[in-house]
Amino acid sequence: MPAAPGSPAHFLSRSAGSSVRSMAAETLDGLTAVVTGASSGVGAAAARQLAAMGASVVVVGRAVSRTRAVADEVGGTALPADFARFSEVRELAQHLISRIPRIDILVNNAGIVSPKRQTTPDGHELTMQVNFLSPFLLTSLLREKLLRSPSALVINTGSNLYRFGKLDPDDLDQNRRRYAQMRSYNASKLASVVHAAEINRRAPDTMTAVAFHPGTVRSGLDRDSALITAAKASLIGRRLTRSPEEGAEPIIKIATTDRGKLRNVFYNRLEPEPLRAPAADPDLAARLWQRAHELTLASA
Repeated sequence: MPAAPGSPAHFLSRSAGSSVRSMAAETLDGLTAVVTGASSGVGAAAARQLAAMGASVVVVGRAVSRTRAVADEVGGTALPADFARFSEVRELAQHLISRIPRIDILVNNAGIVSPKRQTTPDGHELTMQVNFLSPFLLTSLLREKLLRSPSALVINTGSNLYRFGKLDPDDLDQNRRRYAQMRSYNASKLASVVHAAEINRRAPDTMTAVAFHPGTVRSGLDRDSALITAAKASLIGRRLTRSPEEGAEPIIKIATTDRGKLRNVFYNRLEPEPLRAPAADPDLAARLWQRAHELTLASA
């Protein structure tokens, strides 16, 4: 017997096909948005812009004081969480489920790029866990809450470097090869793009997902790399990079675009483009989803 529409089983199994609910807006009045990685950078800028558009914003960040400061600024709710720990992601999800009546927009923006291999308390490579496994876990835990929205939207902060990423679902932590900073980052961003595409295959027509490239932004993403941080702060670096406010612009563009135009595309800044291989591979997506499901449930 097929799973009932909107049920957890329906979300976890692939959808047989659906018509996408049409929704475009000039304002976001009455909607609730959850933005992770929002204590600074693109996430904080997105929280401000979403609030300015009329949305109620839940600000999620690793730094407690900065997260609360941003929430106070936008009149939103602060929920601190470190995505390097599955336990904190689960606690975050419980708070959102119990305290927030409805979630219309989930922005999976928390991210990092680590110059050296680091292992999280959950036993995973840091970049892959923060950029993909923890957002996957949060989205999965919130699926029932999201499906209560008339037109839920999941936005994953990706990178156009995903096209250079290589994914082995059986070795997401890259234990079988020597660690390389950009190799891990590119793989994690490919996983984020694949995650969005697979949500669209599995979710009913009231839920849509899309990944985007914010541009090269002057933010805390490279906080552990002194060289990259210094380069971005230089005069030439500032001319070649974007401000966090510019980096957040695609989030507003996506949030106010007709949902029917968001599936099976990747937003390269403000312009949609077709998904490039291997992000469009449904077999890879299914394998990645299954493996991520196994790894994140293992910590329960």
